Amino acid sequence: MWEYYTLPEHITKWNFASDDWHCPNASNDLTIGGKYYARMEAKQGDMGFDFEALYIEIIGKEKLSYRMSDGRGVNILFKEVNSSTEIEITFDAESINSLELQKNGWQAILNNFKKYVELNTQ
Repeated sequence: MWEYYTLPEHITKWNFASDDWHCPNASNDLTIGGKYYARMEAKQGDMGFDFEALYIEIIGKEKLSYRMSDGRGVNILFKEVNSSTEIEITFDAESINSLELQKNGWQAILNNFKKYVELNTQ
């Protein structure tokens, strides 16, 4: 499961919030001070953005913390629960979009991750 979340060849398969978007490329230097990068684009090609962050804390395969390019922080916890993994993401919200919209976006990406892992581990 960890590899599906951290390796670029997997990140590009799930890191988008809806089916009309995609993640054409990604890179991930999983070290303190290392850069996480993902390009997210509408499949029509009319919109897109680069998501960039620097890792500030990595605890085994249990926790990732990074600071996005605008200074906001993100913490990702991986917890083994019974025979599955629970992922909890907390983030500093931005001020342009509502908190609900931001939570829904992060959750949609996690839902894509779950679907991708389940399709590839059966």
